[in-house]
Amino acid sequence: MEIATIIGFIAGSAVLAWAILLGGDVASFIDIPSTLIVVGGATAATLINFPLGKFLNAISVAQKAVFFKAPDLLQTIRQILDFATIARKEGVLALEARLEEVRDPFVKRALQMVVDGTPPELTKMILDNDIELVQERHGDGRGVFLALGSYAPAFGMIGTLVGLVQMLKNMTDPSSIGTGMAVALLTTLYGSVLSNFVCLPIAAKLKIHSDEEMLVKRLVIEGIFSVQSGDSPRVVEEKLKVFMPPKARKALERKQE
Repeated sequence: MEIATIIGFIAGSAVLAWAILLGGDVASFIDIPSTLIVVGGATAATLINFPLGKFLNAISVAQKAVFFKAPDLLQTIRQILDFATIARKEGVLALEARLEEVRDPFVKRALQMVVDGTPPELTKMILDNDIELVQERHGDGRGVFLALGSYAPAFGMIGTLVGLVQMLKNMTDPSSIGTGMAVALLTTLYGSVLSNFVCLPIAAKLKIHSDEEMLVKRLVIEGIFSVQSGDSPRVVEEKLKVFMPPKARKALERKQE
């Protein structure tokens, strides 16, 4: 679980609620028509922008902003080094016995191709294509939230204009001008909050998680290709260490001792 996302939402909601409570009546910040204009309008515009399937898929992708476990680089490297050691001593066919122990589908697929005798260049090409398609799917999900984040403020302004028009048509009652103006501005508030507190942060977090996942996949490709090419475990280790920050490299060295 991504604890930073949860903390951010809780902290942000608390700050907004506190500021509203300090300013006065909470009910004055609630307006159903403004909500419909911002949420409904932004959603409708996004549906126009994206096919329905990609829009619905973004809902499941959004879960990764909260329910995401970052891949363990150290664990993955140690696993590949273990494969390299077995392949060096017993040959690549001996790796077939380890297939059932592999939990990561990407690693398992790569290892299966090695065991099946797929040429190294073809193995690398297939896995590279896999990464490109995964990145494309991630980009589609992230793009939906970027679109929502860009449309929400615009519909907030549209709602404000609608409210101003309605207010100006009732100028005969000066006492209603202040209330009408407040309601008109609520749509701008809603649009800004939806964009900058929900949609854009989720899109940014999905980008970070996607980059982390792609880094591990590229590491796996490099490691499996090296194992398949017959490199020694030491050479494989040196190739994979470049994917890690310096402190993590030291941890790997201690684990290998």
